[in-house]
Amino acid sequence: MAQAQKGDRVLIDYTGILEDGTIFDSTLEGDCCDDGECSTDSCEDEGCGCGESGPMELTIGGDEFFPQIEEALIGMSPGEKKTVVVPAAEAFGEYDEAKVFTVARAELPEDMPVEVGEELVLSGEDDDEELGVTVVEATDENVTFDANHPLAGEDLTFEITLNDILPA
Repeated sequence: MAQAQKGDRVLIDYTGILEDGTIFDSTLEGDCCDDGECSTDSCEDEGCGCGESGPMELTIGGDEFFPQIEEALIGMSPGEKKTVVVPAAEAFGEYDEAKVFTVARAELPEDMPVEVGEELVLSGEDDDEELGVTVVEATDENVTFDANHPLAGEDLTFEITLNDILPA
């Protein structure tokens, strides 16, 4: 049976799981929507963290996914499964308290949504630099933002299945 090698184009399925068992992403339909969060077939619109379902196509060694996963695919045969852990420092980095900051509400545009949990993109006065943030606290006077990636500080476990090695 064929085994995947560096440079091969492959199709994989994966499920990404946090240490507490939460599924944060999956190529398998329904994997992260069976907890009742999603009310429609369109997970992307529901904010549950699901992406499009269906296998992911990538080139092994092409830096298209986490290097640990691409490395784990080498030597696998179609149908084979593996579990790979990507440490936080090598995934989205460690959680950095310095990326949490508070801005006076008076300094923000009046029409800016500031509900806790809201994900926004802030830009400077010259609009050259953009910063993705999540609103973590909102009072009448101040709004606190967190610029860490939502998965910062999390070790990521991936259950991967090599579906196919595509012809060159």
